[in-house]
Formats: sequence, structure tokens, C-alpha cells
Amino acid sequence: MKQKYVVLLDNETEKLAIQEYAELDKEMLSLLCEETYDAKAIKTAMEKDRNTLIQALRTHNMYPPGAYTERIADAIIEMFQPGANTSAELFFEEREMFDPMDEETINESDDDDDDTGMEVDELLDDNIDDGFEEKGIIKDLKKSIQISDEDASIDDA
Repeated sequence: MKQKYVVLLDNETEKLAIQEYAELDKEMLSLLCEETYDAKAIKTAMEKDRNTLIQALRTHNMYPPGAYTERIADAIIEMFQPGANTSAELFFEEREMFDPMDEETINESDDDDDDTGMEVDELLDDNIDDGFEEKGIIKDLKKSIQISDEDASIDDA
């Protein structure tokens, strides 16, 4: 799923807004959420440390994944620099969050799956001694479904 975050800083009203968009239909982003923050509070959190800024950005309505929040925080830090842009668009794809396995890791896991243990024939051994017949479980099994006389004659043919 594709996502976009638009970060807008309005210095006149001292507000910071973050809009979250997601691709609900193919090639069409829809607004999911917009969160507005007091720019002074964000600046104070930013001056404290990066983790405080990230915690200030996360709310009940907007809680982006860690990798997304890191990039959003970077954009906000840059916005508060003198002469910087007051808006930013950040694009994400969900598959970026997952690290693809490299070929070396795949080859190592293939080597670990050595089939030197049991043979397939040993796994398919028919000599299973569960003792069901000795306990009378199968012998005393009563059928709850009765075959009608008409169906029985069809099967006999």
C-alpha cells in the first residue's frame, strides 16, 4: 500500500499540520487523517531530543510506523531551520518496511535444511501400532448414519 504524508508549517498561525494519505483505490490517494499541532510545542519537543519530538507527533489518530515517523521528524526538523521550506511531501510504500532477504542468507538457510536425517520411506512406514482395535474403540464404533435401501442397491450394482 502506498502512503503519503504532507507536512505543513504555518508560521503566521504557529501551527504544524500533518496529513496522512493512503492508496485505497489504484493510483488514487485518499485523505485518512489530518492532525494539527502547536508549532511552539513541537519546537520545544524538538529542542529536547529526537525521541521527544517523535512522541509529540504520535497521537491516537495518527500513529505512523517507526520508519515513517523518523522521516517525518527529519522533515520537521529541517522545516524549523531558517529559510527552509514550510511544506514537505513524504511518500512511502509498505513493502519498503520489509527487508528483502539477500541471496547469501537464502543460500545459508538452504544449506541448513540438510536431509541427512530420516528417509521418506521411513516417514511413510505402515507399521503404526496405535492399539485402537485392542482397546475396542474401533470394534464398538456405532454408525449414526444409515444407508437407505435404495442407495444400497445402487452401490451393489
